[in-house]
Amino acid sequence: MSLKHTLVNAVKDAMKALYDVELPSVEIQATRKEFEGELTVMVFPMLRMVKGDPVAIGEALGSRLKANVTEVSDFNVVKGFLNLVISDTYYLNFFNEIRQRDRFGHVLGDDAPIMVEYASPNTNKPLHLGHVRNVLLGYSVAEILKAAGHKVYKTQIINDRGIHICKSMLAYKRFGRGKKPTPELKGDKLVGDCYVRFDEEFKNQLQTVIKNARAYVSEAIDQQFLDNRFHLNEVLSSGTESKPYFDMLKKSLIDFINYKKSDLNIVYKDDSNYELLFSKNLDHLFSGGTLESVEKLRNVFIVNFGYWLELPKSPYIDDKDVEEYLSENNLKKVKSFVEANSTELVGILDDAYKMLRDWEKGDKKTIQLWQKLNSWVYEGFDATYKAIGVDFDKNYYESDTYLLGKEFIAEGLEKGVFFKKEDGSVWCDLTDEGLDEKIVLRSDGTAVYMTQDIGTAIQRVKDHPDVSGMVYTVGNEQDYHFKVLFLILQKLGFDWAKNLFHLSYGMVDLPSGKMKSREGTVVDADDLIEEMRQTAEDISKELGKLDGYSEEEKQAIYRKVGLGALKYFILKVDPKKRILFDPKESVDFQGNTGPFIQYTYARIQAIVRKATFGYSEVITPSTVEGLHAKEKELIRQLQQFPEVIQQSAKQHSPALIANYAYDLVKVFNSFYQTVTILGEEDEKKKILRVQLSKKVGDVIADAFALLGVEVPERM
Repeated sequence: MSLKHTLVNAVKDAMKALYDVELPSVEIQATRKEFEGELTVMVFPMLRMVKGDPVAIGEALGSRLKANVTEVSDFNVVKGFLNLVISDTYYLNFFNEIRQRDRFGHVLGDDAPIMVEYASPNTNKPLHLGHVRNVLLGYSVAEILKAAGHKVYKTQIINDRGIHICKSMLAYKRFGRGKKPTPELKGDKLVGDCYVRFDEEFKNQLQTVIKNARAYVSEAIDQQFLDNRFHLNEVLSSGTESKPYFDMLKKSLIDFINYKKSDLNIVYKDDSNYELLFSKNLDHLFSGGTLESVEKLRNVFIVNFGYWLELPKSPYIDDKDVEEYLSENNLKKVKSFVEANSTELVGILDDAYKMLRDWEKGDKKTIQLWQKLNSWVYEGFDATYKAIGVDFDKNYYESDTYLLGKEFIAEGLEKGVFFKKEDGSVWCDLTDEGLDEKIVLRSDGTAVYMTQDIGTAIQRVKDHPDVSGMVYTVGNEQDYHFKVLFLILQKLGFDWAKNLFHLSYGMVDLPSGKMKSREGTVVDADDLIEEMRQTAEDISKELGKLDGYSEEEKQAIYRKVGLGALKYFILKVDPKKRILFDPKESVDFQGNTGPFIQYTYARIQAIVRKATFGYSEVITPSTVEGLHAKEKELIRQLQQFPEVIQQSAKQHSPALIANYAYDLVKVFNSFYQTVTILGEEDEKKKILRVQLSKKVGDVIADAFALLGVEVPERM
């Protein structure tokens, strides 16, 4: 039982004996620094049940506790605050109990197994800074859950199929010239370069499409203006040559209409379907005349494609609806729409989709190319994971899971969890839960991502029947997706679905701005790791901290310090918050940084190495005369570690562990600066202080291990 629990029970017993009242709760907090004592009992809340002077009540309660609770050696009352002085005996007994305990604060056991998913990269590019935060968070949470007493399975689902993979494959086939990975060019980087090359070629071809589209659309509509007449059907009618461009216009207009009025759910099927829906809804959706509305929509069409290419903004765009449609929150959907509806006109994209269809048919040559490129990427990923210091128990691959889930959709239809619309698509109604309707199967019977995720979650439990819950480490842009996924799995009747958690996190920015991916300006994880090592080397040389070390020793320390700085900087921040990561700031040897804590650990190891005398003796109150206030403060800080582990596991937040380590280091450094350790004349005090120092070092190392950070023995 913890000291606080002991005191809570003692206070309740004392109040029953003194005033014949049963307190429902007792408030205890740390004593303010300006007062003597370590823990303070709040007397004011008791006045709801006991009438009287709070100071008198505090005095009576303090006297009772001092007489009956061995842990309380003295007390003082300040207004309604009862400050308790905890005995040296208690502190020494506690310290002797934990002094030689390995993995202090850990709970041994395999309680409630949990599966933690993290990383889950695409095989069309190397890991980047965004992946680094994901991987560090997921790995650390898995380690913390294990320390809290859970059995943990670490997993990732590798997105190894789909159009994005085929883009890299096609670019390699056309422009790769038989390149292979080398020590200088990892396989994941080579494939990522192909993806960037595809995008460059796609943009070049799409520019021609945009030029033609602008010409056809503008000419048709402007001609209507010149004739001082306007007929929607005439504008949208076209010959064989221009028809694909007007089909794009129709789909683009419908996409914008659906964005403004989502309940209409207009679907483009053919010209007659389009005319019927559009003529019916145009005036209803837009203010002003038909002419003004269509002109506005024409501009949306042009900007739709122009924005994708980062072309100059159209002078017509001063409409708030249009600006919102093209805002950052919706831009990803707009880009996906543009790409999907440019397929037939952009040759290289059309060829990529043909390659995807060949893959789905099992075409031998396509599968061989896919396997070869993916094998290169996996080797590259493994090298990066090893460099970062993370691992997995099991990998899942989207190529194995993308067809999962359909059987459960059929089962859900029978149970009434899902319903079918007139076009044959299957949906889940979540309006009672404050969400909306979510599609789980398209009208043609093909799955959507939600279907796959439903099937994958169920498959994971089949593979690991003891799993009682899962943690998904995925960016906060997927918050809604996981709310829906978890609700659907609960509706399907899976008990473990109540224990699903989305470890949502914010983006990582650099001082130079937000990361980009397709343009090839993404910060590769490998490059970042090397930059951190180099930064640690530069700062260490500037400070002269490693003079006299061998080159091999220096390089090992540079790696540990650089990587530790990166990990700590990212993990000390609450996962939900966005991070501005500055490599140089993270390697500062002062303040709340990884290197500062690592340096303190190395200082402690130096103390232990210099303690050439025996210091294994158990120090008791009878062998040492009183504890120094800094010694007691240090033991109190150590005492908090088990609870911090449990809270960190409960909140899925490595930040609690990181900031605990920083607080512990601050308390130790204050202790180090205030008392004499190796130079202490009293032999028993010297032994105790070395023991304290060593235990602090052990806890720092353990806390950092939960973050995946190594600690150097020397710095």
